[in-house]
Amino acid sequence: MLLIFVINTFVIAVAVIIHFEMLSRLSKLMPRLSIRYRFRIAVGLFGALLAHIVEVWLFALAYFMLIQTEKFGSLAGLPDSNLLHCAYFSFITYTTLGYGDIVPVGHIRYLAGLEALTGLVLITWTASFMFFEMQKYWNED
Repeated sequence: MLLIFVINTFVIAVAVIIHFEMLSRLSKLMPRLSIRYRFRIAVGLFGALLAHIVEVWLFALAYFMLIQTEKFGSLAGLPDSNLLHCAYFSFITYTTLGYGDIVPVGHIRYLAGLEALTGLVLITWTASFMFFEMQKYWNED
């Protein structure tokens, strides 16, 4: 149980660091761009989306590795446990969409729950970031 706690903590910490670094770099880059404000906002949105995609794949890789060891549980409902199926599960968990076609079994359930919470926090962080960035350029032409 301690090992799954350490793994979960590590994956979440890496995801938060990735997100922080991307938003930090975007906040420095966007004002320096010599393009119209609409395009600056687009750069911010695409950068944030890229961060989310990297974070989802980070969780997918964690699921894939945990499933391969077979001592942390499995994802019931998968035809096979390849990385692409783990990415699908990660996307629906991160966004809290949760179709229910794949269900975590065993200790891997904790990572799934924490991914949903982490995804919610990081998505709202992005929304706040984009709101403030849009306010900066709202009256520009």
